[in-house]
Amino acid sequence: MALVNSSRRLKKKIGIVGFPMDLGADRRGVDMGPSALRYAHVQQKLEKMGYSVKDFGDIFIEGAETQRIRNPKLKFLPEIIRSSKILSKKVESLLNRNYFPLILGGDHATGIGSIAGIASYCRKNKKTLGVIWIDAHADMNTPDTTPSGNIHGMPLAVSLGIGEKRLTRIGGFSPKVLAENTALIGIRDVDPLEAITVKQYRDKGMQVYTMTDVDKQGVTRIIARVLNDFKNEVDHIHISFDLDGVDPDYAGGVGTPVEGGLTYREASVIMEMVADCGCMSSLEMLEVNPILDTKNETSELAVDFIESALGKSILYE
Repeated sequence: MALVNSSRRLKKKIGIVGFPMDLGADRRGVDMGPSALRYAHVQQKLEKMGYSVKDFGDIFIEGAETQRIRNPKLKFLPEIIRSSKILSKKVESLLNRNYFPLILGGDHATGIGSIAGIASYCRKNKKTLGVIWIDAHADMNTPDTTPSGNIHGMPLAVSLGIGEKRLTRIGGFSPKVLAENTALIGIRDVDPLEAITVKQYRDKGMQVYTMTDVDKQGVTRIIARVLNDFKNEVDHIHISFDLDGVDPDYAGGVGTPVEGGLTYREASVIMEMVADCGCMSSLEMLEVNPILDTKNETSELAVDFIESALGKSILYE
């Protein structure tokens, strides 16, 4: 069993908040992700590592059954706006009280509210935000480019200030993060019009690493480059980890599985190097779908990644 590298462990207390959102996607089930991660003993395992952990429960989100789709290009927009504003305020409040926010999703629309809250905190405290987005998808669609209308395909675009203003302006300002302070790792399923936006923002300084880049360069070199650049440019690093960034051979219980993803060790190395850096200030773990899982294995995997990011190590040092 892996042990804790206590010399590098973050010293902040951890505040857990669940965001059981599945309105951003067509496939149901990721709303149970926070419960599945708790069932995988995320709090107990972090406490065993020596952390002080408080679970602040779940933010209430209206189910799809009680709503109607008013705009097929922005499905369930009113409820996503409402709940994202609540999440934003909750995450900002945790940071103000010196908690390390650990957000448990839910689909990746979660990132709209979580990053809005983190960005608001950074703005008020004169800090620069950096975001590392680990995902099979770029999540940079807009109402004009989306083939599905699913808002979980838009949160990175929203955070960069692109798309529906009622989403981009949550918190009263936009963008939440600049292109040059954003890194996208592991993408391999990008919509045709979305790809144009990704290339435009890559030209503006966003670091974009497809799975082809991971294969050619190696994940260690990529995450070392990202962390080194961010350490020199940003004050707060947020990790947004969509479990479908991992290959479905390892993480089958996810909202939108895509073949050819990160291996277990590649994903673990990313998180271990984040822990070694000691520069992460918030983390969200998203898109676990227990309906599609086997014996909660994907949730167990996700908790393992959380532990690695927070300092779990093979040996004491």
